[in-house]
Amino acid sequence: MKKTLFIKILSFLLLFTGAYLIGTGAAYLSDHSRPGSYAESSEDLAQAGAIPASAEGNWGLSFQENGQLPTGNATIEELAQYDAYYAQDTDEKILYLTFDAGYENGNTEPILDALKKHNVSATFFVVGTYIESEPDLIRRMVNEGHTVGNHTWHHPDMSQIADMDSFKKEITDVEDAFLDVTGQEMTKYYRPPQGKYNEANLQMAKELGYKTFFWSLAYVDWYQDDQPTKEEAFDKLLGRIHPGAIVLLHSTSSTNAAILDELLTKWEEMGYQIRPLSELAD
Repeated sequence: MKKTLFIKILSFLLLFTGAYLIGTGAAYLSDHSRPGSYAESSEDLAQAGAIPASAEGNWGLSFQENGQLPTGNATIEELAQYDAYYAQDTDEKILYLTFDAGYENGNTEPILDALKKHNVSATFFVVGTYIESEPDLIRRMVNEGHTVGNHTWHHPDMSQIADMDSFKKEITDVEDAFLDVTGQEMTKYYRPPQGKYNEANLQMAKELGYKTFFWSLAYVDWYQDDQPTKEEAFDKLLGRIHPGAIVLLHSTSSTNAAILDELLTKWEEMGYQIRPLSELAD
């Protein structure tokens, strides 16, 4: 009897322990297997040391010291073989201002107003549906001296596209829409959606005549219902600005729309000149 009771108790304990381990393991896998957000896949994880410098798949940055060029997933020299860039290697106080535009929520016009006031030429990387829905804004960008770059038609994870035909369609559909709206050929500047890439993608973009642009400074500005404060924005955008920076902002950000005039003034007071990407790439 005692032996039988001992075996039953032991079996119960083993089953309980096994169930606990399986449950906690499943919870861990659930928490760690979800796809990363834009922030997690780029700057935030890289700062935490979660993305090695050699990683493909997600563009990431590691900031060692404010005011200095951060370390990227690839070096300036490694990207150069694919006509790709994330910054310029220079001690001169220059920066390149870029915006990603996936949709319109009323913030692009004040952004354009601030750029016009400061006589700054920026690059707007737009998706195809943005061109279709906002032809007047696209024409204004062009008329005011800005460059409109290619951010693909559907904003997919381009690193999952392995064949040239599919890759090319995501790119050329945007070109066609831009031509219809402006009567001009699109400048062949490309930014991978969410910074997701691989070497094959970079090579395909190069074969299509495109220059690829990542970034060396960005911050979490794209959550419409959780916008950063002015102080949070300035902390990143002033503290981490560095010579040769390619800055990524989102044109959907109400914070960016509200601070851009002052931000441009502060960068100018710091001695920075804001130049068009063409001076870096062409």
